[in-house]
Amino acid sequence: MQHINWQQLPKIDLHLHLDCSLSYQVVQQIDPTITQAMYNTQFVAPKKCVNLKDFLDRAVSGSNLMQTTQAIALVVHDLFTQLQHDNTMYAEIRFAPHLHLQKGLTPFEVVQAAEIATAQAVKNTGIEARLILCTLRHFTAAQSMQTVQLVEQFAGTYVAGFDIAGDEAGCPIDNHVAAFKYAQQKNLYITAHAGEAKGAESVWEVLQHFGPSRIGHGVRSIEDGKLIDYLKQHKIHLELCPHCNVSIDIYNTYQQHPIDKLYKSGVSINVNTDNRGVTPITITQEYQSLHQHFGWGIADFYKCSVNAINAAFIPATLKTSLIEKLTQGYNLQNLGLII
Repeated sequence: MQHINWQQLPKIDLHLHLDCSLSYQVVQQIDPTITQAMYNTQFVAPKKCVNLKDFLDRAVSGSNLMQTTQAIALVVHDLFTQLQHDNTMYAEIRFAPHLHLQKGLTPFEVVQAAEIATAQAVKNTGIEARLILCTLRHFTAAQSMQTVQLVEQFAGTYVAGFDIAGDEAGCPIDNHVAAFKYAQQKNLYITAHAGEAKGAESVWEVLQHFGPSRIGHGVRSIEDGKLIDYLKQHKIHLELCPHCNVSIDIYNTYQQHPIDKLYKSGVSINVNTDNRGVTPITITQEYQSLHQHFGWGIADFYKCSVNAINAAFIPATLKTSLIEKLTQGYNLQNLGLII
């Protein structure tokens, strides 16, 4: 059997939460009083959470530390260091600006701090990246509208799209319909969390009311054959995060996760971390797990990476450049991939 250096394969991560990806090193930089033991309990979820809400409670620890422009910048640069180690060549990093206002920052200042830090980190590392601004399910209509208008306001920078995250099982979409309609009218890139804590009906709901080109997670689409057909017909991409889904106990084991069935159904998917701290996980580890449990090989990971680039919130010229770089990276591993 051919040896594969999983870490050296170039990777794409489209679904990555900034405030859920703090390493212990950056937590210590921001607040030296936090010990490793405190980090392990407050910032890292257990291997099995009760549900999504139980998991999300840990995410608060990260956002609570990110309340100054300096802290936001530190977390961005720390995340790029992690991405370098995983040989990630392109990432889309998401966060909710309204979670970072406790010490007086405005939503604009939060986004500006993250965007400036991202621009610098891209320059320093050579990793291409974009930012996605999130509203959350429990937010007000005004907060959602302000968030989407920030996406518009930062057009032409590293800010690239609009998302909704949070507890889909506990909060309806009513407060957010107007913001997503605004995003559609302004031709902004849209993704939306759905089909994780709730079933296929949640995916149908956001497709109908939000008009996304991608679904964050969407894993429970597998429960509805008509939805699978719709996703393929309309080329809706699924941002899948297997380890995280197992962590919040949607599936008991990795083997039970339907990523392989979704992939083989012909739906456009890719593999993501979701977060690199709360779970914690790397894409390298995801690749190893997919290889171990489902027999995925080089051609499968390459195809999913191409899917991800094609679904990315970037211009066509950059997509072409990234696919060329991806192909070179795979061929440099002498893996015999015929492209």
